[in-house]
Amino acid sequence: MPPTDHAAHVEQTLLQARALIESTVSLNRRRPAKGPAAPHTDVAVVAEAVEELVRGARHAVCVAVTSADTFDRIARKALTTLEPGLAVRLLCAPDVADESLAVLTRDAGGRLEVRVSGADLRDIVVVDGAAALVRAVAATGQATLVHDPAAVRALELLFAGAWSRSRRLDDHLALSPRLRSDLTGRILERLRDGQTDDAASRELSVSLRTYRRHVAEIMRELNATSRFQAGVRAVELGLLTE
Repeated sequence: MPPTDHAAHVEQTLLQARALIESTVSLNRRRPAKGPAAPHTDVAVVAEAVEELVRGARHAVCVAVTSADTFDRIARKALTTLEPGLAVRLLCAPDVADESLAVLTRDAGGRLEVRVSGADLRDIVVVDGAAALVRAVAATGQATLVHDPAAVRALELLFAGAWSRSRRLDDHLALSPRLRSDLTGRILERLRDGQTDDAASRELSVSLRTYRRHVAEIMRELNATSRFQAGVRAVELGLLTE
């Protein structure tokens, strides 16, 4: 396939995957025949699907968790059933990352790597590059199973992109609460983009004096002697993309 055709195919696949993720979809699974049909919002059905996916993994499992809710608990429980030899990656939002994940990593005996990302994630599970589960954005209990190879590959690429820009769990836990805050992230973005203090303070709806005080505190937290050095350090810690 010519390079231009290949690039177009990859782009189209990614667009299809994003459309899949952002649509409100349902998990078409049922309870045993003796019981009533399970509604697609039934969390127990999602849990069953996640556990089945992870239990059937042979090579690799990638999981993204966006909030400390039911899906987070489902994912963590499923990851306790890992088989030896699996490469397992758990990518989570900052408010999900805590010491309990460090314990989970240790209990997994080196089979589980956890990273933290401030990117716009979706709750997903991808297994062996062959199957995936995606939780819908709008409804907590809604999800879909994905078996289409192109769609699964696109989900893998989206996960890999977020993973490459994430920070290690240990590095995240070592950060002060100030550096983990949303305001710090927004200030760092403006420093990276080269905005003047005056323009940045107006965008953030804070006084110029307050903005400069925040910048000075961030630099101190990052042990940086210049704004450029602070930017470099922020990238190293995964607080900023390059």
